[in-house]
Amino acid sequence: MSTPDRLRIAVFGAGSIGCHLGGLLAAVADVTLIGRPAAMAAIDRHGLTLTGPVGTHRPTGGPALATDPAAAAGADFVLVTVKSTDTVAAARELAGHLDAASVVVSFQNGLHNPRLLRAELPGHRVLAGMVPYNVVRTGPAAFHQGSGGRVMLEDAPQAAALATAAGAAGLRLELRSDMPAVQAAKLLMNLNNAINALSDLPLREQLGQRPYRACLARCQREALAAFRAGGIRPAQLGPVPATRTPYLLRLPDALFRRLAAASLRIDAQARSSMWEDLQRGRPTEVDSLQGEVVALAERHGLTAPANARLAALVRAAEQAGPGAARRWSGPELLAELTRED
Repeated sequence: MSTPDRLRIAVFGAGSIGCHLGGLLAAVADVTLIGRPAAMAAIDRHGLTLTGPVGTHRPTGGPALATDPAAAAGADFVLVTVKSTDTVAAARELAGHLDAASVVVSFQNGLHNPRLLRAELPGHRVLAGMVPYNVVRTGPAAFHQGSGGRVMLEDAPQAAALATAAGAAGLRLELRSDMPAVQAAKLLMNLNNAINALSDLPLREQLGQRPYRACLARCQREALAAFRAGGIRPAQLGPVPATRTPYLLRLPDALFRRLAAASLRIDAQARSSMWEDLQRGRPTEVDSLQGEVVALAERHGLTAPANARLAALVRAAEQAGPGAARRWSGPELLAELTRED
């Protein structure tokens, strides 16, 4: 039962990221996870287990579980963690259940989800958020955070209570006044998701190989050109400015390991969410990542052939189904992205 001094938080679209955030926040808030029936039944049966850099965490006494958007009624904050392709549908499902004072937070990939939520939820404050690390499901109700970083949230008066709760739960959170730039920088990072998915390798191993990094560098260069044409300036989220990252990625392996040691502080289990989607036969977010770069480039008279080809390869892997898609080596994938049709 909710108590007056505890926030009420609903997580809508409780997959890997949603269960991770909700599971941690359940220590200090009344959290309800709203997700697919099979996923919620697995958590009910096995209990939620979170693992990662800070060890193993098993929330006791919650969070509550639900499958109906009506469970968001009465929430102070509604964290939206559905895939970008489901944002509009999610907003429409929630619209009739949110309290007037409910604050909606988009913790999603892509550039446009906060805007889409605002358009569908007029009268509600919608904040942009960003989760920098990957979380994958490692068991029926087990979720593993494979890398580090600070969760970022739009700096607004309505964000203060959630930021305080996050700090009390041990969740590293930073308030930012430049969330569009942060989201652009995250998109650049997420362009590796498709490469990792097609490699079928752990992230640390994949990023340790120069040909795969050369694929990512090509994708990022195309994205940066489209950003410049669109007047978008990505934030610097690490020690290297976003504009310099493609050069760093193309360095020989030994030099890259020395200069980018922090980038490789990823545990052996870490893989991209797109890899997990392909393994489980789910639609990916490639159209909101590589597809976003291609669309932005086209709007400004540019092309993004590496991103377009990667998007096509991921769609082919989706069609092939779990276990049937081709596993691409670094040299093979780089040759595919650089070949002339």
